[in-house]
Parts: sequence; structure tokens; C-alpha cells
Amino acid sequence: MHHGIAIGKVSEAAGVKIPTIRYYEQIGLLAPDRTDGNRRTYANEDIERLTFIRHSRELGFDIDEIRTLLSLQDHPHQSCHEADTIAKVRLVEVKRKIASLIALKAELERMVEGCSHGRVETCRVIEILADHGKCVFHDSVAAA
Repeated sequence: MHHGIAIGKVSEAAGVKIPTIRYYEQIGLLAPDRTDGNRRTYANEDIERLTFIRHSRELGFDIDEIRTLLSLQDHPHQSCHEADTIAKVRLVEVKRKIASLIALKAELERMVEGCSHGRVETCRVIEILADHGKCVFHDSVAAA
């Protein structure tokens, strides 16, 4: 009988919640051993794999990208071109989001600075939110 690491310990070690571990198993990212009683048991390699998945998710990679990256990791003698491509695409997405957030920040600052702290009828925040044409943010996002 194989005695591996219990799911609770794996969860703690990898920083991944138990339902998430089960989900990753369900979608094929993880394949723990099973006891004769069909209980999941894990090895240190499973903890490393879960840590890889968690870190990848934190960096914004989607499940299909992670699946590809794990496959590449499982075959370390092949070219890393595909991993580079996946990371470059993610970087472009992050830069686009940063540009959007910078534009959003500027728009919110403009709205707040334009507010006279008077009555709602003269409130710049309400005015800009009510008239989409006065919102600079959407113009700058469309241009990005």
C-alpha cells in the first residue's frame, strides 16, 4: 500500500485550497496516486506541480496556457520557444491593462479634481458619468 502526503498537507505546502486541488485533478492538471480505498495521496512532485500552477495563475496565465507550460516542463529537452511565446503574449496583455489602468486613474483624478464639492446638480463626477462623451478614459482605452 502506498502512503503519500494527505491533501490537507499538500494544500498547506503548496498554498492551494483543497477544492482547487480537486478541480485541477478533475481537469487533468494533476494526477495523484490513489490508495486501495480510492483516497488521493500526493508526492513532493505534486506539491511542486501545484506550486507551479499557483504561481502561473498569480501571473495571469489561463488554464490552457498552464496546461501547455506543464507539458513543456514534463519534457525538458525540447525547445522553450512555445513557453517564450506564451509569456510574451501575457506581457502584451499586462502592458495593455497597465495602460488602461493609467488612463482610468487619470480620468478619475480629472473627475475628482473637477468636483466643486457643491451640489449634485453641478457635480463633475456625476456629469462625466452621465455623459459618456465627456469621459476621456474610453477614448484612451480604445486607442491602446
